Amino acid sequence: MTTNQTKGKKKQEPAAERPGTAAARPGRSGGPSPLFAYAPAPESRTVVDIAPSYGLFVDGEFTEAADGRVFKTVSPATEEVLSEVARAGAADVDRAVGAARRAFPAWSALPGAERAKYLFRIARIIQERSRELAVLETLDNGKPIRETRDADLPLVAAHFFYYAGWADKLRHAGFGPEPRPLGVAGQVIPWNFPLLMLAWKVAPALATGNTVVLKPAETTPLSALFFADVCRQAGLPRGVVNILPGYGDTGAALVAHPDVDKVAFTGSTAVGKEIARTVAGTRKKLTLELGGKGANIVFDDAPVDQAVEGIVGGIFFNQGQVCCAGSRLLVQESIADELLASLKRRLTTLRLGDPLDKNTDIGAINSAEQLARITALAETGEAEGAERWTAPCDLPSSGYWFAPTLFTNVTQAHTVARDEIFGPVLSVLTFRTPDEAVAKANNSQYGLSAGVWTEKGSRILAVANKLRAGVVWSNTFNKFDPTSPFGGYKESGFGREGGRHGLEAYLDV
Repeated sequence: MTTNQTKGKKKQEPAAERPGTAAARPGRSGGPSPLFAYAPAPESRTVVDIAPSYGLFVDGEFTEAADGRVFKTVSPATEEVLSEVARAGAADVDRAVGAARRAFPAWSALPGAERAKYLFRIARIIQERSRELAVLETLDNGKPIRETRDADLPLVAAHFFYYAGWADKLRHAGFGPEPRPLGVAGQVIPWNFPLLMLAWKVAPALATGNTVVLKPAETTPLSALFFADVCRQAGLPRGVVNILPGYGDTGAALVAHPDVDKVAFTGSTAVGKEIARTVAGTRKKLTLELGGKGANIVFDDAPVDQAVEGIVGGIFFNQGQVCCAGSRLLVQESIADELLASLKRRLTTLRLGDPLDKNTDIGAINSAEQLARITALAETGEAEGAERWTAPCDLPSSGYWFAPTLFTNVTQAHTVARDEIFGPVLSVLTFRTPDEAVAKANNSQYGLSAGVWTEKGSRILAVANKLRAGVVWSNTFNKFDPTSPFGGYKESGFGREGGRHGLEAYLDV
């Protein structure tokens, strides 16, 4: 692993001096040697103009919070303050919900084809401003620019295009001859995919004729506020989309508001349970997409090189801050040594550093709080006897960073095998038979995602049918498409987002 930043909090021995690395075996494949120097390739910050302060977006206008409170949003890679943002309170929630309620009759009465025009327009504007939005997301979130540019933004636009296509076809979606919108949707999104999670929720809500009050995460509010400007640019009627940056109290007030008809939440299981308790006994419709501890199962006939790439993408994409990350690797015992050796070689080639550099593979952890959680859980893994291996790299001297790490000699009882770490930490377990693999994969309170690696299609189908996971990938991982539903079982939540299934949550059927 190399980085364009030479200063670090902790410097490990050079990769060439460590046994088992690509540098120690120059004749082996596995990517460029850690000694290979990459020239800096930074994306320009000048493509995005961040204002010194932002207000709430209510009824088509930016406005201050009723009590005047503000908070600062910080770049995780540098700890610099990017902007000051208004912090919504209960009075602001009431004002935004009122605006959404007033906008609902006219918006829901529009023919589907007319609503579709707005969604198509939003999708095209997002495409036109994709470079600007990608840089903004990287600055505010800390993820590498190649992820925001090549994964997040194309998917954001694709979701608006997809649901624009459904807007005039709701009678043919299988939810009855005259499906009706619910009313005002209160939506709370997380910080790991700020703009993409916004698209997952706002696009189907608008396509089905609902109006929206959305609360972005307090550490990543900027892309949602820029989306507010996209809505104005697209000519969206006032009050149809309202955006309220704030902390947990803002989200709680939105969820509990009596004039909200639908609640959609993506985030932690603990908060999801609290939301479920809040809406219990009310008429509100609820969908929850919560935590995960995805099992990535590799059988002995799997293509090892391809599986290694899938493992890396499954857990180290977005620094492992992904609810459906493949954070538990289950390897058939007969190939465990070979696969782990190949995986460690591959991890030495990942580049950690400036998220705006196009060469960067591993960016910054989103916040100091999240870094502390990851660090504590990793230390717990060591204390419980699991064997820790951390890829050699220099960590930048400012910002929030955690090197890619894996644990071996892990059992089902270890904390790192049970708890969602939400960071670049992989727990490795072994199995002997397919039944054992399934039993270990299902031995979790979560059930959001899983992966199966094998050359046998019959084995993929047999194993996938037994896995209690909402999404099962075969010979790949972390692949998304707006036409495909996504959601979980057990403590990973309920309801589906994406695809035709994602319409149902916003319709009275």
